[in-house]
Amino acid sequence: MSATTPAALPTARAATTADRTAAQLWRTLRMPVAVLLLVLLGGLLLAAVGGGRPDGYLDPRAPGPAGSRAVAEILRDQGVVVDLVRTSATMSARARPGDTMLVALPDLLSDSQVRAVGDSGADLVLAGPAAPERFAPALVAAGPTDSGVRAPGCPLPAARRAGPADAGGRSYSVDTGTQEQTRDLGVVQCYAHDGLASLVQLRSARGALVTAVGNPAVLSNQRLAEEGNAALALGMLGRSPHLVWYLPSADDVPARDQRSLYDLLPDGVVWGLVQLCVAVLLLALWRARRLGPVVTEPLPVVVHATETVQGRARLYRRSGARDKAAAALRAASLQRLVPALGLQRRSEPATVADAVSARTTRTSADVLVLLYGAAPADDAALVGLADDLDELEREVRRP
Repeated sequence: MSATTPAALPTARAATTADRTAAQLWRTLRMPVAVLLLVLLGGLLLAAVGGGRPDGYLDPRAPGPAGSRAVAEILRDQGVVVDLVRTSATMSARARPGDTMLVALPDLLSDSQVRAVGDSGADLVLAGPAAPERFAPALVAAGPTDSGVRAPGCPLPAARRAGPADAGGRSYSVDTGTQEQTRDLGVVQCYAHDGLASLVQLRSARGALVTAVGNPAVLSNQRLAEEGNAALALGMLGRSPHLVWYLPSADDVPARDQRSLYDLLPDGVVWGLVQLCVAVLLLALWRARRLGPVVTEPLPVVVHATETVQGRARLYRRSGARDKAAAALRAASLQRLVPALGLQRRSEPATVADAVSARTTRTSADVLVLLYGAAPADDAALVGLADDLDELEREVRRP
């Protein structure tokens, strides 16, 4: 048999080992996969059952404790049109001067959205703003204040009708400079404690009323029926026949105001990461070792290539795999002939046969039979095929 024997082929033992590995992997993963599928199915069922029932914070559609569906329904019963908007564009289109606008999440608004709210000309009710000066420069957050039921202690009609109500949350103060400016802005401070009010109302530079509510819980379903919370909420939100309920969504932030994760990181974190990278680099340079010469390791057993070839040939002969042996011999010859002929490895058989015929005295048909013909019928024909392939290679390489 020729020395051009094929590479190792997959055996039944390797296939059996692969099957066993796949079965063991499936037994290991089937429980986590089943749990994951159950979780996904449960999530889909919950989404299907709970769809259309929002339980969001200060959402006029939400019946949950943190929602505000109760006050919205009462306002509608009293003839007030409650108009829920989720985007600044819709808010700008529907809000008009003289309307009342509740900004449920004022701290989520970007600067451009705050300007759009001010440009609407509507009277504003801000639910617990942490930076009220963005809406009214004279209004300043003074920090948290103790919660509890307090008397209004102010001439605001909505607060006087409500009487004692839940106060607390954030407190506010007014920085106008002089008492005359305070009177011009119509500043009213209610539910004060230690000089800090949890409800402040004043007029903006454009003449619109701005009311900061330090405890937005008075608008929630859970606390609406307690004390004078309902009367206070209805008095603040029902001043006009049209209430724009602005509940901003996270995807409504304009592209120019969006910030990446890098922008949200403090400067100290960035510089700390830079110093850490420098320290790791210096540590790697300090601990690095120069590679020396290659060390040869004596093998316990040396198997010569000829022994491997002969052993594989005996296996082919014992199993009678003349077709596979012939295919391997032809593939090895083609692997050496094609580069010598200046052809590509994926050349067509006819192209290879024509190129070989041009370099030898054989015809293209004889070359096709030799390189791409049928399998030998017996061992003698297989040996003859190997000899013919060797002779063909010598003819091609002969000058």
